[in-house]
Amino acid sequence: MAGSGVFEEIIEGDVFKYYTDGEWKKSASGKSVAIINPTTRTTQYKVQACTQEEVNKVMESAKIAQKQWAKTPLWKRAELLHKAAAILKEHKAPIAECLVKEIAKPAKDSVTEVVRSGDLISYCAEEGVRILGEGKFLVSDSFPGNERTKYCLTSKIPLGVVLAIPPFNYPVNLAVSKIGPALIAGNSLVLKPPTQGAVACLHMVQCFNLAGFPKGLISCITGKGSEIGDFLTMHPGVNCISFTGGDTGISISKKAGMVPLQMELGGKDACIVLEDADLDLVAANIIKGGFSYSGQRCTAVKVVLVMESVADALVEKVNAKVAKLKVGPPEEDCDITPVVSESSANFIEGLAKDAKTKGATFCQEYKREGNLIWPLLLDNVRPDMRIAWEEPFGPIVPVIRINSIEEGIHHCNASNFGLQGCVFTKDINKAILISDAMETGTVQINSAPARGPDHFPFQGLKDSGIGSQGITNSISMMTKIKSTVINLPTPSYTMG
Repeated sequence: MAGSGVFEEIIEGDVFKYYTDGEWKKSASGKSVAIINPTTRTTQYKVQACTQEEVNKVMESAKIAQKQWAKTPLWKRAELLHKAAAILKEHKAPIAECLVKEIAKPAKDSVTEVVRSGDLISYCAEEGVRILGEGKFLVSDSFPGNERTKYCLTSKIPLGVVLAIPPFNYPVNLAVSKIGPALIAGNSLVLKPPTQGAVACLHMVQCFNLAGFPKGLISCITGKGSEIGDFLTMHPGVNCISFTGGDTGISISKKAGMVPLQMELGGKDACIVLEDADLDLVAANIIKGGFSYSGQRCTAVKVVLVMESVADALVEKVNAKVAKLKVGPPEEDCDITPVVSESSANFIEGLAKDAKTKGATFCQEYKREGNLIWPLLLDNVRPDMRIAWEEPFGPIVPVIRINSIEEGIHHCNASNFGLQGCVFTKDINKAILISDAMETGTVQINSAPARGPDHFPFQGLKDSGIGSQGITNSISMMTKIKSTVINLPTPSYTMG
């Protein structure tokens, strides 16, 4: 149960504490932030509403702790990460419970997220030891006009304090995807969890606390974005920001100053279906890609661009599968569960109403109860409809019928997003050509868009982000190159 057993110290009364200096603390503000259960639409948990002064103290502690952590041997850093991973997986049940209550993630998927997060931390520890254990040795005479009088030794060194801001839909997994690389690289880490998902993150941080990481190295600060959001991202003590979310990331990138940024800001992932595609495979992937976790995934299928000649057959197959989706509460492992908030549900409904007004074909009746929206396939969607371009983050999938491959590619590339896309065809030559033409960070061939496995590169073009994620890329991004040059009095050549 949340807040019990080894997690008992992270809560006092009905309010969860924040974490800094190796201790769980109450905010001096005396205020809390309510976390609303998407299913019941009532307050489920409360977290501390931290102040700007408390942010200052957290940053100072992180800066001091990082200096000592940078002197910790790589094998020791990895050892502690492996320990945290084991503790996290051991206590998957209470953390998964938080995900069910906070973000209405189906129970089975919630457990999967926690276990996957433990695996990510362990993989990160192993990869970090290998990547950071190697440097480069350069000699000067490889450049024209130089004798061999200089030896250059290069290595990767930490950036300092990394600010990690994960999203609500994968609050644990996308937190550890930032925490693991930051720590193995020798950085300290300040975590600002999303409001929905904050308690799951606090439980996860306790697993790092129990693993024995040094005081001040990891902090988790909760509060209202309106009060501490900009203060955190613009804080002079921050040396790197890793953010996953929506439009807020664009605002952060404009204000952050001269610090490295890692941003993943959503997508409008297109699914291009050619005439020779296996339509049963396509239908299964539209269901998995478009409706899993009620479509609340950056890599969800968000628009289907299907050749007119096979559109009727594909829509029929998808509709048959939509009819079998189980709709209800996350505790019952339903396929479609409530979306995260009332405002999100209202936004999704607005997209549906716009499509209805402009003549889209509703393959199912639009149905909503509170935050629960039934799965909906929209056929005959046109480019003048909002749903053709905007990211619903809900269980609605639009179908646009196309008459040529070029038409599909044009629609994909006309989007301001460029996260992922997919193409279904039996012709690998066409698949490669289309993949090259699609302006997205990743293209999946004959499968729905997906983030992962977690060591795969994950990046977006255009408004979908800055930089690249994936364990190896994240470790590299959270370090910088340090060079030491040895100057010799006379040229020296091996075996010369």
